[in-house]
Amino acid sequence: MNKPTLAELRAFMAVAEYKSFRRAADMLGVTRSSLSHVMKTLEDTLGTRLLHRTTRSVSLTEAGERLLNSLEPLLNGLNVALENVSGNHNHLIGRLRINGNEGGIRILLASIVPQFMQRYPHVELDLVAEGALVDIVEAGFDAGIRLAEAVPKDMIAVRLGPEVRFLAVASPEYLTRCGRPIVPDDLLQHQCLRQRLPSGKRYRWEFLKHGQETALDVPGMLTLDNLQLTREAAIDGLGIAYLPDSYVNESLANGALVAVLEDWSPAIAGLCLYFPQNRHMPANLRALIEIIREIDAATR
Repeated sequence: MNKPTLAELRAFMAVAEYKSFRRAADMLGVTRSSLSHVMKTLEDTLGTRLLHRTTRSVSLTEAGERLLNSLEPLLNGLNVALENVSGNHNHLIGRLRINGNEGGIRILLASIVPQFMQRYPHVELDLVAEGALVDIVEAGFDAGIRLAEAVPKDMIAVRLGPEVRFLAVASPEYLTRCGRPIVPDDLLQHQCLRQRLPSGKRYRWEFLKHGQETALDVPGMLTLDNLQLTREAAIDGLGIAYLPDSYVNESLANGALVAVLEDWSPAIAGLCLYFPQNRHMPANLRALIEIIREIDAATR
């Protein structure tokens, strides 16, 4: 019996992982038609059907499931072995795709990306900044960036930035006109700048003091879905905003905004880079994580 090639087996694993010929083809850097031909050749070689295909979905047959379960540890071990003996890690190639919120992508661009580009000039970085929480595996990303509390439990997380505080802030003019809230419940009598999450739900403002937790669906005439616009609206005196400290530190320093309820706003774990724990880590991602850890160690 003819044996499948390593390229055919890697292509099968990509289709099995992404459940999509389009996404698998994008990851492999080939066309969908050529990938479909490779899968047909593999099935003919093995003499069995590996995939159920419809116009809308791709799923594994029972034989496909058995092959995938056998291949994963073998090919992952092969990848590790090849990377361990490769001559020059500075010659990494390919693409690294990362999905994150705007703040996370800004942290990457500020210090991590410049070093990565200098060390690995042949790697293409594809950074997608969006507010929605996505399934990074399903969407074809190598890693994601979110607040530690939002990282899925089955993922490995690497600290990306410092702790973060969410602060209630308002312009001096607003506080002069409407008064200063002393406890979180006072916000119910104020004009608040509410935020809408990508899911469509409004964000509840969370406060903590001496173990007492409070989460409020605050009132307000204005709802926004962009943190920078929310900050600008607060500076313009339109109401009280609730924002990460990284978005308001400069405005607090120059007096454009004033923090309220600070003793109800403890620091929480900040942003993390996260990735699946049950799949082989690409060499490009490992290289990025090494730089993240170097920078983190140097700033502590």
